Amino acid sequence: MRTLILLALAGLGAQLVDGSLGMAYGVTSTTLLLGMGTNPAVASATVHLAEIGTTLMSGASHWRFGNVDWKVVAKIGVPGAVGSFLGATALSNLSTEVAEPVMCLILLALGLHVMTRFTFRGMPQGQLGKPLRTRFLAPLGLVAGFLDATGGGGWGPVGTPALLAGGRMEPRKVIGSIDTSEFLVAIAAGLGFLSSLGSQGLNRTWVLAFLLGGLVAAPVAAWLVRLVPPRVLGSAVGGVIIVTNVRTLLKSDWVDASGTVGALVHAFLYALWAGALTYSIRAYRRERTQEAVAEDRRPVAV
Repeated sequence: MRTLILLALAGLGAQLVDGSLGMAYGVTSTTLLLGMGTNPAVASATVHLAEIGTTLMSGASHWRFGNVDWKVVAKIGVPGAVGSFLGATALSNLSTEVAEPVMCLILLALGLHVMTRFTFRGMPQGQLGKPLRTRFLAPLGLVAGFLDATGGGGWGPVGTPALLAGGRMEPRKVIGSIDTSEFLVAIAAGLGFLSSLGSQGLNRTWVLAFLLGGLVAAPVAAWLVRLVPPRVLGSAVGGVIIVTNVRTLLKSDWVDASGTVGALVHAFLYALWAGALTYSIRAYRRERTQEAVAEDRRPVAV
């Protein structure tokens, strides 16, 4: 029961982050399951089956708050589903000894990407309102979907920054569209894992625990997307992903680091994480101050 409560709380926290930031539900949840010693393919399958329900609820909530561009959902979601099915099939056919370090490396890379982007760049602004072409969205969806299934997460960390970088959509619509299209990705990945693994090793109770936690958080996250500073949240979540996956890699047969080396590496990572959070908070406050000054300097209409 204690494990189920932990998983439900993890699902709730992961969905709050994902719904507010447009990424990190799968990466965070899969990282937790790998840390508990779960088979990589089973971990990814568990998360994606739970995501079928959480992404449906998240998409409906974002739609209700006007955060979804349905053209973008269709253009990126269908190729994403194809990529995720292929990724699930590929991961299911890897041995556990190979799959676990490979998945940790993918998660680590995604964690670094999330933390560095939001720490140093925040939410980019630019060519707001310009259309996004299919020739850009389709390959992006295919790659993001493949990484999402093989890494247990990646749809948001790849898709959200790519759409934000172009500056053609409001941040809230990027997040809402990515979260909504992830429903198609989760279905395809779930089908891929079930066709390759069957129900072997899957713990349905764990899936349900993640699902219930995510369902509770989804509508709250869709509302919070307008309030939470994504810059600080991205730095925090990226740090969690990095620290956890480095710990798993250090214990793997690929590295097998000594206790002293592990302690030194973790001390460095925690210091780096604290520095990133401090920088993000200061940068966010500086941006808010500059916005307030610019607002005060605007001429008042007579």
